[in-house]
Amino acid sequence: AMLRHHHANPARPPLEIVFRAWIGAVIGLGTVAWLSYVLLPGAGYFLVLGSFGATAVLLFGISASPFAQPRNLFVGHLLSGLIGVACFQLLDGQMLFAAPLAVATSVAAMQLTRSLHPPGGATALIAVLGPAEVHELGFGFLLPVLLGVGILFVAAVLSMNLFAKERRYPVV
Repeated sequence: AMLRHHHANPARPPLEIVFRAWIGAVIGLGTVAWLSYVLLPGAGYFLVLGSFGATAVLLFGISASPFAQPRNLFVGHLLSGLIGVACFQLLDGQMLFAAPLAVATSVAAMQLTRSLHPPGGATALIAVLGPAEVHELGFGFLLPVLLGVGILFVAAVLSMNLFAKERRYPVV
């Protein structure tokens, strides 16, 4: 009964679009990883947040989605990062309470500000569950978030629009 509504899979995009998405994701995430390696040697790939993987799917795989547009991308990540850090600090690192509160509050805040970007929930969670280096940054955590999101945005604009017949990203 619950599986009554069957939806067909979306049409496969043209190979040019798939290639542009692939190039954009490699360049975007590769640049974030390279910067992390160069700026923070020995710290692993600290600037490569797990939430950036989901952001890459939105930006490069379904770039027309409202969730992938610049306002949602930037506000969603930064607002969620801010909330995650605040929850971690206000609840004195009590993960049992800070983790769900950070994600739930981020969802509500993104809804209220019309800036829903699903990977933002992961950014809030990373701010709470992240390694000591994340916690030591405090609200400075927003800087690597902004840097990574900015790089991914530029990679999306370039890969989706450069040498294209029509602009594909951003849509708005």
